Amino acid sequence: MSTSSAIEPGTKLAERFRLEDRVHESNGATLWKAIDEVLARPVAVHTFGPDFPRIDEVVSAARTASRLTDPRLTQVFDATEDEGCSYVVSEWVTGENLADLVAAGPLEPDRAAALVAEVAEALVHAHEAGVPHLCLTPEHLVWTAGGTVKLLGLGVDAVLADVVHDSMRVEDAARGDAEGLGRLLYAGLTGHWPGEDTPGGLPVAPMSGGHFCTPRQVTAGVPGYLDTIVCRAILPESKRGQAPLTSPAEVAEALSSVPRPAPMPMPMPTPPAPVVTASRSEGLEVADSPQRPPTPPTLPPYQPIHRPPVSGGGGMLGKVAVGVVVLLVMAAVGLGAWTLGRSIGNAGGGSDATVSAAPTPTSKAPATREVKPGSAQGFDPMGDDGDERSDLAHLALDGKPSTEWYSQSYNSADFGRLKTGVGLLIDLKKSVTVTEVTADFGPVSGGAMEVRVGESKSLDALGKVAEISGLGGKKTLSVKSPKQGRYVLLWFTEAPPHQGRYRAQVNEVKIRAVK
Repeated sequence: MSTSSAIEPGTKLAERFRLEDRVHESNGATLWKAIDEVLARPVAVHTFGPDFPRIDEVVSAARTASRLTDPRLTQVFDATEDEGCSYVVSEWVTGENLADLVAAGPLEPDRAAALVAEVAEALVHAHEAGVPHLCLTPEHLVWTAGGTVKLLGLGVDAVLADVVHDSMRVEDAARGDAEGLGRLLYAGLTGHWPGEDTPGGLPVAPMSGGHFCTPRQVTAGVPGYLDTIVCRAILPESKRGQAPLTSPAEVAEALSSVPRPAPMPMPMPTPPAPVVTASRSEGLEVADSPQRPPTPPTLPPYQPIHRPPVSGGGGMLGKVAVGVVVLLVMAAVGLGAWTLGRSIGNAGGGSDATVSAAPTPTSKAPATREVKPGSAQGFDPMGDDGDERSDLAHLALDGKPSTEWYSQSYNSADFGRLKTGVGLLIDLKKSVTVTEVTADFGPVSGGAMEVRVGESKSLDALGKVAEISGLGGKKTLSVKSPKQGRYVLLWFTEAPPHQGRYRAQVNEVKIRAVK
């Protein structure tokens, strides 16, 4: 048996793994989709001919990877070195890789960042065990059919590609994977690949001045902080004065505030037979484009409950009883009013005291009108670029409560003690006297916010006119001392909880001012 290609479909390894379909073959290494007949599940099996030059390294890397327990890393079940046939058995993954996800265009920035953040955290555990990846491409990052992130090819693919050597320094391996994570994030944000090769069929990223363009130069709406993270990982020359990201741990820390993807229910029925692709070391069965999860059934419209009248034990007798009760109540009210009048008349100590029943007239409240805002922006004066998801700010002014502006996600309600607050700054385009602000915070619970008004965008120049805690739903804040200004700031001093983290959110804002 000179090469692994001599093995045919139907071959059974270890009296357990039955090879079914040959997925990929290159240089004496063949990837198969197989069936684990003991557990009745599909597995990926990589076989190697006896003349494969790096069999010792592959099996050793696979055995090391098998000891890692992070669920985002593809699990290795078996790795055997044998003169007749050496092989590695690992988890078979069903889903869509990053190249598939961006085939129709870039991902939403939060989603792209969340996928790469998951991979970065998984690689932190791998590097702690001394297992780098060094082959990060869009085919290796998979959004599974179960709604989770998987990283394919850890350890093994680097050996198969002959990019890892015993002489490689730890810091070089860390730097290599940090750059790989930056490229994955670039691909998710732009749909392009910042490299000479084109993995997964992605177009090469455009160039400017001998360097790849930054994500914000390629795709509109990329948040500044994500653009900075990509540049610090792969384009440090474009971010002078900011230290490059040189390890998966540093990339994971930079992305720690992004909201993570939540598992989604898979639609039924099962889609038609999928196309199969794979990385060098693990199987990936690519399903059709995922359908949207079914919309939850809407509640029926409110119907008032008509209760039957309570029986009183007799028609005429009941009416008489009701009449008597009414007369007694009227008598009691009259007696109480007479007694109260006597008390008030005697309160002054003499018959000359007079009491006016009419209320004291008050000054008429000024007429108000709703002010149409000109624009809005995310406000983060203590951040690196002063921006806080400005790409979403217009959604708080679009008249649709179903859309919202939201901030980055933080690890604590006090913004990780990195800043005293973040906010949504609204430009009214002209100076008005603000009397009332109504904000819809959506389905949140908790947090605290101030309303600030002023003539400039400086936090110090924006004076506090109202505050509220216990956010959630629609709240109206009246300004007791109306203040004039062009800018209105919704300044969150405490972020409400959101999916295990904390973030500010505004679904809709309305502002009233003196006419």
